Amino acid sequence: MTTGNTLCGAQPGRTALAAAAFAVLGGLLTASWSGSSHAQAQPAQQGRVETCTPRPGRLGVSRIVEIDTASGPRFGQQQYKDHDFLRDGEVVLTFDDGPLRRHTRAVLDALAAHCTQATFYMVGQMALVDPEMVREIARGGHTVGIHTWSHRNLKAAGAANATREIELGISAVQRALGQPVAPFFRFPYLADSPAMLGHLAERRFAVFSIDIDSRDFRTQDPRTMQRTVMDALKARGKGILLFHDIQTSTARGIAGVLDELASRGYKVVHTIPKMQATTISSYDAMAEAELARRSKVAAANPMAARSVVWPMQSAGVPVEQYRPESASGPAAVLRNPNRPATRPAPVSAPAVPIAPIPAAPVQAAPPPAPEAAPASRPGMRGTTDDTDWRRNIFQN
Repeated sequence: MTTGNTLCGAQPGRTALAAAAFAVLGGLLTASWSGSSHAQAQPAQQGRVETCTPRPGRLGVSRIVEIDTASGPRFGQQQYKDHDFLRDGEVVLTFDDGPLRRHTRAVLDALAAHCTQATFYMVGQMALVDPEMVREIARGGHTVGIHTWSHRNLKAAGAANATREIELGISAVQRALGQPVAPFFRFPYLADSPAMLGHLAERRFAVFSIDIDSRDFRTQDPRTMQRTVMDALKARGKGILLFHDIQTSTARGIAGVLDELASRGYKVVHTIPKMQATTISSYDAMAEAELARRSKVAAANPMAARSVVWPMQSAGVPVEQYRPESASGPAAVLRNPNRPATRPAPVSAPAVPIAPIPAAPVQAAPPPAPEAAPASRPGMRGTTDDTDWRRNIFQN
């Protein structure tokens, strides 16, 4: 299917998990972003793909922007005015706080129906509860980023606790994925701090804020959420969109949002990293111990068999480089005709060995906990994390 510069089609490739986690992220129109004048666009990766049957109304992905995170760049005009790689009419789809299977699955189905891709900023606790859901997201070609260990407000946590939240979150999500994650980070409540911004820059992580908030936590009505997004997007014209794949309104309404984005001619840009995140061994050990403990809970709550989702990509599209001249100066988009438009196939072995999870006696699954009232969730900035909605979602 052709959508703008997008061409979706079937290609042969690898089926191994290692090919899924990062290889799935390349192959459409690729732009390389770097704060350095030495930015290089990387060849597009190959992977097994789903056939995208041509039909009107499918979003696809118009281009991929590859982010060089070495300098700790910041994106999202709500907070950071440093850089903006989006053109008019372009959006980046992002989902926070999950995975939560009963809602995340609906989000993945909607994205697959549009042959499009997003970035999921995951909470470490949630990832360890359902590692297979994390891997299914990656198999769909989506980017896996970090949203701390337990969704604490880092501005109010103190330096030591905030550092633990970040590092244990990285280790936990990577352990659940079984593959290095993207060095992409989003602060819970968008509540950053100079100390943690500095820490993330030292760790070579990009920080992503937002441009448009779906406010899906304030309503369970998918139509209300959809109007919020589309009205804000009409006023702004482009942006990084924030949803939560733990929220009912997003699970029920994201398909409608994607349909309307397509009908109004918006184009999806997918963000991928130039490099992979690294972890710290002490936090890896903590994540491993926590996974062993939580595996008993997971075994006591049998989940539905996963659906097979293959990454979607295309070949033959010219590679672009995105290089801002300065933080506030004009950006330069350069075509590189000498660089191939596809990425080489990755190795088939996972970068992080996945140890077997000890089995636990299967018990009857308890009834799901009732969802907290959306109005109880605090605002996006300067709030505490000790609220009923957080305890209900991020419970032990």
